[in-house]
Amino acid sequence: MRLLPDRKFSREILYIATPVIAALSSQMIVSIINTSMIGRLENTQVQLAAMGLGFLATLAVTSMFSSFSTGTQVLTARRHGEENYTEAGEVLNNSLLISLVVGLLFGALGYFFSYDIIDFFSNDSSVTRAGGEFMKYQFLGLPFFLLVVSYRGFFSGIGHTKVFMFSAIIINLFNIVFNYFFIYGVFGFPRMELAGAGLGSSVSMVLGWLFLLAVTFLGDYRKQYRYYSHFHLSREVMWQIVKISIPVSLQNILILLGFLIFVAITGIIGIAAQAASQVVISALFISIMPCFGFGMAGQTLVGQSLGKGDIHLAKRYGYETAKLGTIFTIIVGLFFVMFPEAVLSIMTTNREVIDSARVVLQIAGVAQIFYAAGIILANAIQAGGSTVFVMYVEVLTHWIIFLPLTYFLGVYLNLGIVGAWLALPVYIVAYTVLNFLKFRSLSWVKGEL
Repeated sequence: MRLLPDRKFSREILYIATPVIAALSSQMIVSIINTSMIGRLENTQVQLAAMGLGFLATLAVTSMFSSFSTGTQVLTARRHGEENYTEAGEVLNNSLLISLVVGLLFGALGYFFSYDIIDFFSNDSSVTRAGGEFMKYQFLGLPFFLLVVSYRGFFSGIGHTKVFMFSAIIINLFNIVFNYFFIYGVFGFPRMELAGAGLGSSVSMVLGWLFLLAVTFLGDYRKQYRYYSHFHLSREVMWQIVKISIPVSLQNILILLGFLIFVAITGIIGIAAQAASQVVISALFISIMPCFGFGMAGQTLVGQSLGKGDIHLAKRYGYETAKLGTIFTIIVGLFFVMFPEAVLSIMTTNREVIDSARVVLQIAGVAQIFYAAGIILANAIQAGGSTVFVMYVEVLTHWIIFLPLTYFLGVYLNLGIVGAWLALPVYIVAYTVLNFLKFRSLSWVKGEL
């Protein structure tokens, strides 16, 4: 196997991956701008603390159910590869029903219990009030978010990721606009402060859903996939979507909780160490988010190849996508290693935090080089239907290797923040090696989905 990517495969992979990377990057920009707007309100510390708690609580729910996109994408790609376009449209219909029911149920629960959820994590009544209002309005948009997730999985499964990109740009652009209107109360809108950020997010999600709904009425899609003229609900299809998605949901939650615990462990070392860790994690998103874009591209192409019955082609797409992703992480890693101060200065101007984070970012820069291949091969394995294996790998490497080793090196051996972050390369290499061995064995390919 050649070490350098094949040009023919690279063009096809980048055609699918580039729009996804653009979409994910726009989400990062929105997060930074929204934090900046909240950070300019009066009583900033309360507002930011409430936003942080509300964001994490909402993220726990959205991470749990956003995996419906994976289930929808895997099944759609397989049906598309089989050239069974009507059944691909059937996957979309059934996915939308699941998303609507789950979104309405958990959206209502989140809306009515938002204050109780925030109060459980907060000891400050003002933080509880602000965070509860923020969460309440965010949960109004949950049904529309999950409908968007289903559409995203469908269009990614057929390889039309530009639709995902345009929907993400629309959602994120209007998120910024409506957040500005509602947070500050300009142009006749009510001044809602942090609650306005929650409402702005929900309004933008409705607009994103309307865009995707409009796209499905385009003649080419409607005629080829017949999701309106051949509307069929199937318990079997719904169960397949859920069965593929549940392990991914658990995996997402475990990753989220794992990194929360990791940050908490660095807090034992000291406040500066914890702040430095948060800054480095933010910097790592520069490399991690595009890896997910490559992963989604690989998942689509591997799934379509399996639908055609060409396992050799599916395996080739997995390896070629992993090569491209690794080239990207090598470039980013070199920048982290050679210019850590320049990267950190974008995140913070605090000298103590920068000094603490400099070596840590260099360690992370080397470690993340291997992460692209792990993520991409994990997505390829999921395309074959083996989502449970990927979840087990995450549990083993994150919870049994990474977190205990972080505490052992950083706290028990008293090696400080550098010692704690030395656990990261061990975790990433173990994660990538296990996924590579599984992918090479071809035991991840399920005959039928």
